[in-house]
Amino acid sequence: MKTTRTQKSLLIFAALGALVFTISTWQFNSLASNRTSKATYVTAHATCSAPRIVAEGRVANYPGMSVEISSEIAGLLVRLPIEENQLVEKGALIAELDSEELRASLVEGKASVIELDAEQCLAESETARNQRLAKTGAISRQELDRVICALAVIRARRESATATVARLEARLAKTRITAPFSGVVLHRRVEPGEAIDAYTRLATLADLSRVRIEAEVDEYDAGHVKVGAPVKIAAEGFPGQTWRGVVEEVPSVVVDKGLQPVDPSRPVDVRVLLVKIAFQESTPLKLGQRTEVEIAGEESQQARRAP
Repeated sequence: MKTTRTQKSLLIFAALGALVFTISTWQFNSLASNRTSKATYVTAHATCSAPRIVAEGRVANYPGMSVEISSEIAGLLVRLPIEENQLVEKGALIAELDSEELRASLVEGKASVIELDAEQCLAESETARNQRLAKTGAISRQELDRVICALAVIRARRESATATVARLEARLAKTRITAPFSGVVLHRRVEPGEAIDAYTRLATLADLSRVRIEAEVDEYDAGHVKVGAPVKIAAEGFPGQTWRGVVEEVPSVVVDKGLQPVDPSRPVDVRVLLVKIAFQESTPLKLGQRTEVEIAGEESQQARRAP
């Protein structure tokens, strides 16, 4: 009877021990699970709180890589040997104005200079002779002054003729308009045979090998944009395609928004930071094409570096 009670006691103690072990194991697993869940939540929260700056932009030229070519003088347009989308080299002829009258005037001006050169040579010789005569008293001082004055007049006339020739040569050079750099003709604005005024726009030339994106970043996101930040670029007409870019310039001033938002619920009176983004790979995008960019904000870059 005593043995049976002892066995029952041992069984009870064993059952209690097993129960305690089970409860302890459950509490330990539960605590570990809570810690893991909390860590996952913190990580997810940190990831979600990292700035994701989305902005609209357009493909644009670098400064000086797009120019409106104009004529500095008025005249009749006789040649325009360019077509739209044509690639032209630096120094290639863009347009030529009628120059027959200018060439005739230039020939006349050069002839006048030659004639005055001869007159000046004769006057200088006569002046030198009269100076020798004046020393011997053969001629009066009044006669010598007259000869010297005549020489000065001839020299002045020659200077004026020379200046006229230089002016005509400069004007003649302006009848030929050439490409200031190698590029593509985007627009041809006139036709041969037209009489144009001074500073009439003839064509638009752009270097399409030097393009970037000008993105309009909301002024409230300005503090998160840094030079060197990676950028993902997408564009209308290329669904599912993206290209890599990098922020290369962050201006110091905000400006009025230039691109109207597609979403009518978005405000249009917000001011923006015109961030410049360089392409890191070749793209089929065209000059002026609308793009959407996603810029990695400063905090999200730090998050990627964190272990």
